[in-house]
Amino acid sequence: MSETVKLSLDEIRDLSLSILTTSGFGPDHAAAIADTLTTCQIDDCQSHGLFRLFMCADTIKAGQIDGHVAPVLEPSENAVVRVDAQGGMSLLAFEKALPVLIEKTRTHGIAAMAINRCFHFSALWPEVERLSAVGLAAMAMGPSHAWVAPAGGTRGSLGTNPLAFSWPRQNKDPFTFDFATSAFARGEIELYHRAGKPLPEGVAIDKHGNPTTDPQAAMDGAMLTFGSYKGSALSIMIELLAGPLIDDLTSLESMEFADGAGGAPYHGEILLAFDPAQFSGGRGDENDARAERLFADITDQGARLPSQRRFAARARNTERGFVEIAKTLYDDLQALAEQAQAR
Repeated sequence: MSETVKLSLDEIRDLSLSILTTSGFGPDHAAAIADTLTTCQIDDCQSHGLFRLFMCADTIKAGQIDGHVAPVLEPSENAVVRVDAQGGMSLLAFEKALPVLIEKTRTHGIAAMAINRCFHFSALWPEVERLSAVGLAAMAMGPSHAWVAPAGGTRGSLGTNPLAFSWPRQNKDPFTFDFATSAFARGEIELYHRAGKPLPEGVAIDKHGNPTTDPQAAMDGAMLTFGSYKGSALSIMIELLAGPLIDDLTSLESMEFADGAGGAPYHGEILLAFDPAQFSGGRGDENDARAERLFADITDQGARLPSQRRFAARARNTERGFVEIAKTLYDDLQALAEQAQAR
């Protein structure tokens, strides 16, 4: 078993804040990013927890992101909330626009948030769960870089293109899923590369279009969508909804914008929120009961609802007050902190 290091919940956030601020992020951006990283790490979401500090630091080093810029919320009279991240990370823009999205959803029954001109690296489930926590159903999606080949293709045209959804449940953890439309998340491949482990079959091709289990060859080549043509079609839909629909970049355009620079992809994100109180025609309790019957029928036969393991990890880590991370990751984070302080 690999050696681990215990970090208290406060130490997770403090370490994140220290690396982010010394890397060049202003206090508002650092706080928004650190909050999300801490949330993911407490839930044992390794690919989007402390590990993502390397991408945040690389994005600053690439020189394309503004670590201090304030997002601008555009006024609107309809159900669309537009927030311009102005070349900053997406998370502070989300925080600024969230109260307006909730208000508009309560007013109209359905509303959408478009985050434009943002660098994005984070998991989407913390965002949709912010909405289910106040009784709204929500979904979020975004492109990335053109790392993923379409079904039948030989090169990257699509992003990993995550899709997240959260359904509120009374006095219970929400029903939430968040998955990339690629067979593997990019962060997972990077973790396999760091660990020196081969990938499973069927998740990537090399630069010549041949199947590969080598993480480096996969990153030099292309990832594959899950479910062949079904995952490919879903990924294209996300490109359209989170790209041209909101006047932002596709994954191909995001990669062109980066021009070989490291760090997080630059693009947009779209979130949709639904008010069950309005959609149910005033029969919210009755329809909650129908949803719970469905969930019970699933779990009673031994199946697991998405995120159940994550919620169990959250409860366990919160109760004991610490998380465990690989010592190799901790050592690399300490080295990153020293490098950031030296600059």
